[in-house]
Amino acid sequence: MTEPRPDLLTVHVPLDAGRAYDIQIGRGLIDTAGAAVAALGGRRAAIVTDATVGALYAARLRTSLERAGLQAGVVTVAPGEASKSYAGYAEVCDGLLALKVERGDLVVALGGGVVGDLAGFAAATLRRGVRFVQVPTSLLAQVDSSVGGKTGINAPLGKNLIGAFHQPRLVLADTAALDTLSEREMRAGYAEVAKYGLIADSGFFDWCEANWRGIFAGGPEREQAVASCCRAKAAVVTRDEREDGERALLNLGHTFGHALERLTGYDSARLVHGEGVAIGMALAFRFSARLGLCAGQDAGRVANHLALADLPTRLQAVPGGCGDVEALLDAMTQDKKVRDGALTFILARGIGQSFIAPGVDRAEVAAFLRDELAADRAV
Repeated sequence: MTEPRPDLLTVHVPLDAGRAYDIQIGRGLIDTAGAAVAALGGRRAAIVTDATVGALYAARLRTSLERAGLQAGVVTVAPGEASKSYAGYAEVCDGLLALKVERGDLVVALGGGVVGDLAGFAAATLRRGVRFVQVPTSLLAQVDSSVGGKTGINAPLGKNLIGAFHQPRLVLADTAALDTLSEREMRAGYAEVAKYGLIADSGFFDWCEANWRGIFAGGPEREQAVASCCRAKAAVVTRDEREDGERALLNLGHTFGHALERLTGYDSARLVHGEGVAIGMALAFRFSARLGLCAGQDAGRVANHLALADLPTRLQAVPGGCGDVEALLDAMTQDKKVRDGALTFILARGIGQSFIAPGVDRAEVAAFLRDELAADRAV
């Protein structure tokens, strides 16, 4: 029996119908994952990872699983957003079937948000539903995408348009894995950290302004930030699991951001998800200020903090450009929050005061984007 670790932080997600699960947060969890995964039952644990993460951690995780008595195999995909596709989904499903994964077994997603979404969707549909475990290795995945059960792939017409709600049975956030992230990926993940303060917790945004360097440096602030974000997301998911209401708030910045990702062809060399979210959040606050919903100084404070963390905040920051106003609007119409063809945005009345704004006038959005592009060209 594994002794409890007092250094771990645990966040509980209290879903009903026996679907509650824990998020464990701390250093070294990849090497001790076997006992926790084996406790869930099943004979096999198939690891889904990408080539980059797999080279670092797959052997260690597999060893831990096998020491706990599980049969373990590995399915590896190419790194990057391009794997979150129809072809990538088929590749993972075929790999899991080749490993003879049964309904009583487990799929273990080892990687960032792309791997988590892809492996989770494969688990949701393989044999009409196989249990899965998230072992997120990026900051973005640890604070956001590994929690809450959203799984899916991208379509040519937009991001995350094909998917399912399929909750993990356990999340193991090994914060030591963040030591190997590039600075760019850490910054991209930090955009999602700041997001939680901007949505509904101005005090947490204050804390981020004072402590963001500690998160990057790997101090105790890192675990504290991950736990704070997971608690916030767990609370929202528990109240609104399938995004029928307030869970849409978690998409602050994503209507703009997803459109930018589509227009860059999901090319991570040009734009990664967190960078799109950072630009999107800055745009959302500037749009809110333009509409008279929040103070211009709040919009400025948001952009200044993101820029201090070396995150992009303007459309001109997208390498190779992001198209014209009509291209941006067209990409936004494929957003999952669109209802009856009308755009829905997450806007703000101030820091920590975001709200869902359905039916935003397309002409208002077009005029805003036109001015943003003109301002960028003038710089």
